[in-house]
Amino acid sequence: QAQFVESGGGLMQPGGFLRLSCAASGFTLEHYAIAWFRQAPGKEREEVSCISSTGGSTKYADPVKGRFTISRDNAKNTVYLQMNNLEPEDTGVYYCAADALHYYCSAAASYHHWGQGTQVTVSS
Repeated sequence: QAQFVESGGGLMQPGGFLRLSCAASGFTLEHYAIAWFRQAPGKEREEVSCISSTGGSTKYADPVKGRFTISRDNAKNTVYLQMNNLEPEDTGVYYCAADALHYYCSAAASYHHWGQGTQVTVSS
């Protein structure tokens, strides 16, 4: 079954950092734009960041700009999300998904291969 496996979440104090990993299983991600999403309790899922297939283009949601960095290693079939200066508002389950239609980050993306997510909790 083609899906992502997310890892690296945990409990962190405000101001701390985490590095999430998103490993593709059952498919090769090198031709796809990949995005990280998060869903906080009681809220809708939101896109946090996206990276093009080559890694040459990235985009970030306003709340995480300057704090989060998305990257990818196609040789390892993995995408990463470095999260610095964490805030309580970053709490949620983080997922990654591949855009089945585009190799660049697109507003018309069609995301597939969702994983089970990894929990991030930021609390003192």
